[in-house]
Amino acid sequence: MAEAHAKHHDYHLVNPSPWPVLGAVGAFAMALGAVAYMHGESLLWLIPGLLIVLYTMASWWTDVIREGQQGHHTRVVQLHMRYGMILFIASEVMFFVAWFWAFFDASLFASEAQNVARYEFTGGHWPPKGIEVFDPWHLPLLNTLILLTSGTTITWAHHALIHDDREGLKWGLLLTVVLGVIFSCVQVIEYTHAAFSFGGNIYGATFFMATGFHGFHVFIGTIFLIVCLLRALAGQFTPKAHFGFEAAAWYWHFVDVVWLFLFFAIYVWGGWGAPIHAA
Repeated sequence: MAEAHAKHHDYHLVNPSPWPVLGAVGAFAMALGAVAYMHGESLLWLIPGLLIVLYTMASWWTDVIREGQQGHHTRVVQLHMRYGMILFIASEVMFFVAWFWAFFDASLFASEAQNVARYEFTGGHWPPKGIEVFDPWHLPLLNTLILLTSGTTITWAHHALIHDDREGLKWGLLLTVVLGVIFSCVQVIEYTHAAFSFGGNIYGATFFMATGFHGFHVFIGTIFLIVCLLRALAGQFTPKAHFGFEAAAWYWHFVDVVWLFLFFAIYVWGGWGAPIHAA
């Protein structure tokens, strides 16, 4: 009987798990809470579903980490996990393409005669009249330098891990986390000094949607790196088995590249010739 159930392949067949069903229930509850909020109910309706989703994510990923420590992540399994992370980042790329599309469509065709409503909002040129844009060479440039530096520190941590330099790994991750937190703080300061709002103008809507969702990704990436730092301190990564760290590094580099596009497209090119508001 033992031979009949012996494993003759490199795949990992997971044990029955409650997380897919529980995650679906949480997502459905969160969606209902969002609908209720959009109809004037309290934002508190979102909390039960959100808590279920967060609990499911933490528990499910804990199981994945445990499976890797038990030796279930063979080379084939690791390869497919990399494929999954690549496809996830590709889906995130398309997510940002939507915001860039909205920005460039509004800015390049600000005087489009067929879109009367847009002409009323833009006045036929970009940025619209009355909009004071951020000085790209002030806080936005500072955040650009911060993210570029964080890309260097996460690469240092990766190389340290490959060469089994535990101290280099820990310090590289710690510095990356600190830089991510500083970036988020600087962006909050920038938002508090904005001379335009999200509502009532197309420039503010496209600006805050693009930069705000990028800021959210920085926040998620920072949490991702904090988890990796805690795992590194616990000695869970090895030079040959560290997909969790590798996925976090890929995600962080993706966040860096998106910011470069945002900086040059929205801050520099998108505000060209407009009155500058110094944050």
